[in-house]
Amino acid sequence: QADPGTEQLVKGEASFLIVSGAKSARRDLQRLLRRLIETLGPMFGRFLLVEIWSEPPPEGPPDESYDEWLVSRLRPAFTVVARQPAEVRVTMAVLERALRRVRVLRQPAETVVTRRDRIHPPGLPMLLSPSQLKELGCELIGLEVRPVYRDPQTAELYPAVLRSHRRGVGRGLKQAFFTFTRMHTKSRPNHYYSLGRRAMVKAVWDVDRQLAQISDSFDFLLQVTPVNAEAGWREFRRTRCQHSPQFLYRPLAAEPGEMKRQLYQIPVNAVEDPTLAYLFREKQDELCRKITMLSDVGTIRFLYGSLQVYGAVPPALFQLANDLLTRLPRRERPQAGNLCDAATFAARAAAEVEYYRRLYPPFQAKVIVRDDLYSGLLSSRGSLLIGKNTQVPPHRVDALLNHEIGTHLVTYYNGRAQPFRQLDIGLAGYDSLQEGLAVLAEYLVGGLDAPRVRLLAARVLAVQNLIDRASFVDTFRLLWRAHGFPQRTAYTITMRVYRGGGLTKDMLYLQGLVSILDYLHAGGDVEPLLVGKLAAEHVPMVRELQLRQVVVPPPVRPRYLDDPRSRQRFDQLGQVRSVLELVEVKK
Repeated sequence: QADPGTEQLVKGEASFLIVSGAKSARRDLQRLLRRLIETLGPMFGRFLLVEIWSEPPPEGPPDESYDEWLVSRLRPAFTVVARQPAEVRVTMAVLERALRRVRVLRQPAETVVTRRDRIHPPGLPMLLSPSQLKELGCELIGLEVRPVYRDPQTAELYPAVLRSHRRGVGRGLKQAFFTFTRMHTKSRPNHYYSLGRRAMVKAVWDVDRQLAQISDSFDFLLQVTPVNAEAGWREFRRTRCQHSPQFLYRPLAAEPGEMKRQLYQIPVNAVEDPTLAYLFREKQDELCRKITMLSDVGTIRFLYGSLQVYGAVPPALFQLANDLLTRLPRRERPQAGNLCDAATFAARAAAEVEYYRRLYPPFQAKVIVRDDLYSGLLSSRGSLLIGKNTQVPPHRVDALLNHEIGTHLVTYYNGRAQPFRQLDIGLAGYDSLQEGLAVLAEYLVGGLDAPRVRLLAARVLAVQNLIDRASFVDTFRLLWRAHGFPQRTAYTITMRVYRGGGLTKDMLYLQGLVSILDYLHAGGDVEPLLVGKLAAEHVPMVRELQLRQVVVPPPVRPRYLDDPRSRQRFDQLGQVRSVLELVEVKK
C-alpha cells in the first residue's frame, strides 16, 4: 500500500533498508537478510532485526464527529511487538519508555507492548520464518506506528509533525539498540548517541556551505551600529541632553530580497540526519529574521524583529537588574594608572593573539583599530575590532582580553576546526550563552567588578525601557539621574540599546551570566561550550555529534582555564547562588 512519510522515520538511522512489499521481491529480500545476519551475527554474537510499518487506516466512517475523529487520529500511538518478550524484555521496555515521550498537539503517545508469534505488517508475510530466526540466532521486533504525520483522508504530509516523529522515533530506536547491544552482543558502545550515523551525504555539506555563505555576506552587528555615534554624543551634549541624536548606518551591500531568495533555495529538507536538519532549519529561520531586520534599520519594525531574534526581558531578569543597581555601590575608588587607549590596548590584544597562534597556528585573528567604530570592542569574523576612542581602565584590560579573545575568538576558531561551518558562524540563538561565558571569563581572571555588573544590569533596564516605548532621552535620564551613571556611560548604554531602531541583544550579557551559573550548578561541564558558538539547548546535540565522531575535540583552550588563580575562582563558583554573590566572592 502507499505509505508516504513512514520511510522518513528510518532515514536518519546509521543503518536501514526500505524494501518493497511486492511478492516478486520476497525471495531476494530473504536472501539479503540471511547474508547480513550470517555475516554480522558471529561478529557481534547476536542480531536484532526491527521491522517498522504504519498502522492501517480504520474502516468505515467515524462514529464521532469529524473534529473528534481527526484529533484522535492525530494522537501518536505505537505498538511494540515481539515473539518471545522474555528474550528482549528490557530492550522493549526502553523502546516503550522512549516512545511515550513523543507528543503531537500536546498529546502524549499511546504505547502498547504485546506478544505475537508472527510479526509482520497486515497483508504481508514475515521477513524470515520463526525457524529461520531461530536458526540464525536473530531476534525480531515489530513496531507499528500510527501515521499522524499525514492527513488520514488525503495522505498529505504534515512536515513539522513528521520532523518531530523522526526525532522521537529515532531516539527511541537508538536507545533500544544500545540496550540490546550492551546486554546481548560483544560490542560495548559508551552511549546510545554513538550508534547514530557518522558518514554524511553531499547534501549535508552543501547545505552547511550555503548557509555559511549567506551568513558571511553581512556583518549584522556592524550593520546596525551607528557610524556617527561619537558625533551623536557631541550633538546630544549641545542640546543639553534634551533631544535624541540622529544616527546614521552603513549602506547594506546586498539586496535583502535576493538574500532571502537564496536562503530559501537551500535544500534543508534534503538533509536526512534529524539532528543536523534541526540545526540547519533553526539557522535558516534566524538568518531570515536578521535579513528582515537589516531592511528595517531605523524603523519601529526593527524592534519587533529584535524581539523575535533575541526575545524580551524576563520578569526575573528585570528584578535581578534592579536589585543589582540598588545594592551595588554606584562609585568605587578609582584604580591607579592611566587609561589604556586604543593603540595600547591593540598592542596587548596582538600579544594575546600571538599566544594562541603559537598554540594553534590557524588562529590567524587580526586586531584592527577602526575609525568608524565608537569606543568599544567588537569580535567580527575571527578578528577583533577596536573603536578609535576606546579607553580601558588598567584593571579591566585582562578581563576584556579574555572576554573578546579568550572566549569569542577562541570559540570562533574552534568552530572553524569543525567539519561544519555552523559552529563558527554560530548556531541559532548562541548569543546568550556566548556572552554569559565571556562575562564568566572576566570573573575568572579577576576583572568582574561592581561597576561592570552594574553596567550589565543597566543594559537590562534600558532594554525594558525600549520595549515600554520610552524615548532615548527618558532612558538616558533614568540611567544618569536615577542610577548615577556618568553622562557618557549612560549615553553609550542607551545608544547601544536604541541603535537600529531598538536592539534587545544587550540584555543577554546578564541573562547569559545567570544561565551559565545555573548550568554549572546543575553539574554542566564548561568544555563542551568551547567547541564553537552554540546555545545552551544545543549542548546535548553537540555531545551527540561528538559521540558520533561528527564533531571533533576543540583544538584551542582558553588561557584562563589553565591559570591556577582562575581555577581557584572557578572552584569558588560552587558557593555562588546569584550574580550579586559573584561580586562578593570576588572581593
